Amino acid sequence: MRMDYNQMTRQFLMGESQSPSIQSYLQSLKEIISGIRPRSAVDERRLEMAQSHLREIRRYSRRLEEKVSLLEEQVKVLEESKE
Repeated sequence: MRMDYNQMTRQFLMGESQSPSIQSYLQSLKEIISGIRPRSAVDERRLEMAQSHLREIRRYSRRLEEKVSLLEEQVKVLEESKE
């Protein structure tokens, strides 16, 4: 397979490249948090809270993605019935 460097450069310069998904960001944060070693009890509690918040954020983001896909389907159906 041949790489099209002109297209890759154009997408980069024009800002058309795809940005990482929210799931990618959350996974990265989870890896960072799990790599931190607490040095005190306070740090340990803070890390536990951060992990808890991250789980909640993942849950909420999944719900939002489901709602968005449902709404996109509804819009599609409405547009089709309009025609």
